[in-house]
Amino acid sequence: MRATDVVKRPALCGAIALLFAACTVSCGRPAESVSPEPTASAVVTTPTPSPSLTTATPRPEPPVAASDPDALAIQIVSAERAIRDHNVTGADLAWFGHLQQLTYRRLAATPELRDTVLAALPADVKTAATANADATADLRATVVPGPDLPTTWRIVEPAPLDDLARYYRQAEAEFGVPWSYLAAIHLVETRMGRIRGTSVAGAQGPMQFIPATWEKYGEGDINSDLDSIRAAARYLRANGAPGNMANALFRYNQSQRYVRAVTAYAEVMRSDPDAYRGYYQWQVYYLTTRGDILLPVGYGR
Repeated sequence: MRATDVVKRPALCGAIALLFAACTVSCGRPAESVSPEPTASAVVTTPTPSPSLTTATPRPEPPVAASDPDALAIQIVSAERAIRDHNVTGADLAWFGHLQQLTYRRLAATPELRDTVLAALPADVKTAATANADATADLRATVVPGPDLPTTWRIVEPAPLDDLARYYRQAEAEFGVPWSYLAAIHLVETRMGRIRGTSVAGAQGPMQFIPATWEKYGEGDINSDLDSIRAAARYLRANGAPGNMANALFRYNQSQRYVRAVTAYAEVMRSDPDAYRGYYQWQVYYLTTRGDILLPVGYGR
């Protein structure tokens, strides 16, 4: 269902905001037409080594993932611990969540660093970090980068963190689908509603439904986070969730990499709900032949 996914899907498919994409209720990715070279609103990140990062350390904007494995391990530990610290809020939380995302993108882009970096992590971080690294790598592997940026996307601010958390929980209570899986799909498809646009297969909304599937499983506004999350839960329930989440996710997007990635993110949140605080901060990156390009809020206006 992800916006940049090229994997075929069944009745669904959509938009992934990282360097990847996926499908659910749709089956294609938002059009990636010709676009000019990146400007100030589309920034190519060129990570360099970075020292230990804490709230007291001067920070680059946006964060920059290290290239050195030791420095990258330090960044992962700093980010993972910060997002679980309820004293870290606001701009600090947003910065560490963004850093967390970039560290795993760095590992996905340079897989030769994976084992060295993960081996250096302490026990309290290693399990979640391994899941995040592998999920990010799985999604990246589904993308065939092209030269152009998407011309049909707009990038907007997501709904408030607490509002989305409430929507996931309400849908779980109504349909029995674990809230963490709904959050993980939302994350992968549109970076929790940041991407607005229609896929080449016609998928729409924050959970990326094609109109025919929405007609059957949707109620209300396809562009509403709440209505789309409920529709996704209804669709997953009809396809085996919660008893057979793997089958339900595969019906959402017929890619085993997608299934593994969504499952990994979901299980991290199920084990530790505070992990959601980090994922919520993840931004929209688009993988091109020039590298990862950040599409900030306001892109596409």
